[in-house]
Amino acid sequence: MTEQAAIDAEIAAAEPNGQPHPARDYRPYRSTALRHPEQSLVVVKDPEAVELTGPVFGVTDVTDLDADLTRQHSGEPLGERITVTGRVTDRHNQPVRGQLVEIWQANASGRYAHLRDQHPAPIDANFTGAGRCLTDDLGNYTFTTIRPGAYPWRNHHNAWRPAHIHFSLFGTAFTERLITQMYFPGDPLFRYDPILQSVTDPAARERLVAAYDHDLSRPEWSLGYRFDIVLDGPQATRTEDAQ
Repeated sequence: MTEQAAIDAEIAAAEPNGQPHPARDYRPYRSTALRHPEQSLVVVKDPEAVELTGPVFGVTDVTDLDADLTRQHSGEPLGERITVTGRVTDRHNQPVRGQLVEIWQANASGRYAHLRDQHPAPIDANFTGAGRCLTDDLGNYTFTTIRPGAYPWRNHHNAWRPAHIHFSLFGTAFTERLITQMYFPGDPLFRYDPILQSVTDPAARERLVAAYDHDLSRPEWSLGYRFDIVLDGPQATRTEDAQ
């Protein structure tokens, strides 16, 4: 059996019967064995104890510089500059205004600015890989950043993660935080990635892939990608706590 056939067989064996998403202890994504919750949810009697009063940030805490990951240091980061924009909506296609959107990612070489990332790829002193912004009245957000590189992750033999950007979205409270990942179209690593393949509905998996939008590309500056996010309903963007 080839390496890919073995990966395909393991993914197929772990797929749920009639469910859009596998269990939290999804065997092909091996670290879920250590990360997934094993106990029942705790009933909280005092909602204030879990910060239901709302995120502790305001409009003045988020600046335009936060949304441009290429301007956060004294020099230019290396790599392909991109603009990522989209609209955050609810199930009725209504805009979600004032939503805190945060992103984090690897640099163009596929390395995070984190002490735990020690794989032998170059560190970019001019790229930290973290940004944030607030959605406007139409639910729109925009980031300027660098297209991230693929990186090894030791989940299985010759395991490489496709290029991706992590997204975090807050609702009206910290307990409403959702986390997902945005991928780039046409990546040959899709079929080898158990995390993306854990979304067994092809349509839902496709919604995690940004679309190249030439109208969003900026002449002599950046390529444009659109990544719309739906927070709930049948067309919702898959998130990491989805089941």
